[in-house]
Amino acid sequence: MRANRTPASRPRPVPAPGKAPARGRLARAALHLPALVPATATAHVAAGGGVPAYGPVLPGPPTWRSALDALWASLADEGFGGVELARTGAGGPGPRPLEQESDAQRRVAALVHLAQQGDKEAFAQLYDLYVDTIFRYVLVRVANRALAEDLTSETFIRAMRRIDSFTWQGKDIAAWFVTIARNLIADHVKSARFRFEVATADMRDADERVDAPDTEVLTRLRDERLVAAIKQLGPDQAECITLRFLQGLSLADTARVLGKSEGAVKQLQLRATRALRKLLDGVEL
Repeated sequence: MRANRTPASRPRPVPAPGKAPARGRLARAALHLPALVPATATAHVAAGGGVPAYGPVLPGPPTWRSALDALWASLADEGFGGVELARTGAGGPGPRPLEQESDAQRRVAALVHLAQQGDKEAFAQLYDLYVDTIFRYVLVRVANRALAEDLTSETFIRAMRRIDSFTWQGKDIAAWFVTIARNLIADHVKSARFRFEVATADMRDADERVDAPDTEVLTRLRDERLVAAIKQLGPDQAECITLRFLQGLSLADTARVLGKSEGAVKQLQLRATRALRKLLDGVEL
């Protein structure tokens, strides 16, 4: 039986977008970035190009709880595999209006443009928007917080140096950041093979409380079974599940990171969910 979770009073282990996480070495100071101020970096772009200086921002990655719930839903519903997953931002989970999405993308495009002109404040705001996404991805790969912090910082250092090479194509820049992190991890472990290494303890920082302790225990045991099953998947399938569900990347962005077509990613996700169902035989979906 699924846990009946209450949405009220939910702690958020992942900071809301726009707030620099306090993670020791993983901080703006390590990248020599300016302190966060209101989005004035896009003000003069807004004046000329209609980009709101204080517009909506792109949401961060899904919380662990919402990501796991989305994956459980996919396993229970054969048709869920083609549905785009909603990220979680300051406003909570769920789809956002297309107009708001467009405004957020325009603001990111403006920040990228300014960063490519040498504006460190603009790059600092990109850092704030995407640091949680990258840290989550790296942590899943290495299961070591100190190492994940170092590799995340190095990802943004390299991105800052190479921002001129990024070409805006109307897509989320998250895929570009993830690709840099992915290459850094491959260099570090001397292997491009994806390994799902996240510790189940990291997923226990549930974002929503359950009604009773016994229900919470059952939920955690169930989630541990799911995590163990993901670790048994092939590297391509495990990375697809990670990018689509734990990172909340779109189908298009996942395809860019994996270097595959969107159709190939759909099939890969379908095969991965089917493999998980088989591995979780006997567990109520």
